[in-house]
Amino acid sequence: MFDVLILGGGPAGLTAAIYAQRAGLDSAVLEKNAAGGQITTTHLLENYPGFPEGISGYDFSMDLLKQAERFGVSFIQEEAVKVSLEGEVKSVVTDRNTYEARTVIIACGVSPRELGIKGEEEFRGMGVSYCATCDGAFFRGLPVAVVGGGDTALEDALYLSDMASEVYLIHRRNEFRAQSYLVEKAREKENIHFVLNCVPVEIAGGFDLEKIAVEDKETHEIRALDVAGVFIAAGQIPHTEIFKDSVETDKAGYIIAGESTETNIPGVYAAGDVRVKTLRQVVTAVADGAVAGTNAYNYIKGIR
Repeated sequence: MFDVLILGGGPAGLTAAIYAQRAGLDSAVLEKNAAGGQITTTHLLENYPGFPEGISGYDFSMDLLKQAERFGVSFIQEEAVKVSLEGEVKSVVTDRNTYEARTVIIACGVSPRELGIKGEEEFRGMGVSYCATCDGAFFRGLPVAVVGGGDTALEDALYLSDMASEVYLIHRRNEFRAQSYLVEKAREKENIHFVLNCVPVEIAGGFDLEKIAVEDKETHEIRALDVAGVFIAAGQIPHTEIFKDSVETDKAGYIIAGESTETNIPGVYAAGDVRVKTLRQVVTAVADGAVAGTNAYNYIKGIR
C-alpha cells in the first residue's frame, strides 16, 4: 500500500514523486521502460529555464531520477495493464504484481504518431523531430519540412517560418483539415511552400539529414526536397487506453483535467502530456507534476 502511486516515469511523474515524497508521503513510480520519458531522446533541451547552455534530455532525466531516489521514492519497472480507481483504495495490476494506493497520479505521457517510412527512426533526434517549439531553433537559417495537415502542422509551419530559410509543408491531400485562418496565414508567408497531394516515402542523408523524398499520389512521381530537418505533425497517441472506462477523456483520448490536475475521480490526478492542455512541454509537465503531488498530499490529509 502506497500513499501515492505514479504511473509514468517522465518529467511529470518524477516531479510528482519528488513533491509527494518530500511532503512525507510514501510514493512509488511505475514505469514499463527506463525512467525519463520521451525527453531522453532529445539531443539538447535548450528551452528549459535555468540551463543557459542547455542540457541533454538524457542528463536532465537522470538528474530528475537521482533527485527522486535521494528522497526515497520507489521506482518499479513494470507495465500497468489494469486499474481500479474508484473508492478510497485504488489498485493497479501490472504484468507481474498488484499494487494499492490511496491516490494515483496518471503521468503516462503520449507517443508521436510516426510516418513509418525509411530513415525516420535513423534520424530521430538528429534532424527528425515531433516538436517544432522544442527543436525549431536548431534549424535557424536552414530549410525544413513539416508533414501534416491539421492545426498543429500549420502552426508548426508558421512558427518555423520565422527562423528557417524555407518551410515545405507536405500534406497527402489537396485540402487541409486545419482551420482556414491558419491556412491563409501560411499562404501569406513567402517562405512556406505547399507540397500537396504528396506522401513522404523516405528521409535520407549522410551524417546529417539532407532530404525528404515525396511521392505524388496522382502521377506517382517521386522527388526529393533538400532539407536539414523534418518536423512530423501527424498527431499524438495518449497512453490512456487502460483508463478509458473510468477516467473521463476527450475524443482524442486525453484525460480531462484542468490546472488542478484533478480528474473526475477523487484522489486520481493527471499530469503532463496525457491531460488536455494547450502546451505540451517539459516545463508544463513538471509544473503539472508539482501540482498533482501537492494535491495528492492535500487529499490524503483532508486539507480540502
